[in-house]
Formats: sequence, structure tokens, C-alpha cells
Amino acid sequence: MNREVTLPLIVDDRGTLQVTAADVSKLLRTMGARWLRLVETDEGGLDEDTVAALTIELAKLADRIDVACIAHSSGQGG
Repeated sequence: MNREVTLPLIVDDRGTLQVTAADVSKLLRTMGARWLRLVETDEGGLDEDTVAALTIELAKLADRIDVACIAHSSGQGG
């Protein structure tokens, strides 16, 4: 199944972009990494399997954002 993700751009009232796609994908990866560190250090009482599954999904979403941006910048986006 092909699930498309549409992320609205975060812009100010003049239409100026405030958050780049690179920042969003970096944030997603950073969140996952932070959760994994919390599990590894046994802080926060987080469930290891849940954190692993969420981290994988965050990384997949970040990858999809990156691929879409690369395709767009190379003229292949639609």
C-alpha cells in the first residue's frame, strides 16, 4: 500500500518558510535517538519494543521527506 504524507509548510504571514524539510527530518531522527538513549540508560520507564517501533517509523518518515526533497530539487517531484 502506498501511503502519501503531505506536510504543510510552516510559514509566517508573509509566506516566508520558517521550518525547512531538513529541519523536520533531523528533528524526527533526533527524537528517535533520544528515546533510544532513554531506554538504554533505563530512564523514563519507556517500553523498549514500543520505542524501537516508533523510532523505526520516525526514521522511515524522515527518509520519505528526504527522498521527496531530493526528487523535487532534481526536477522529478510532482
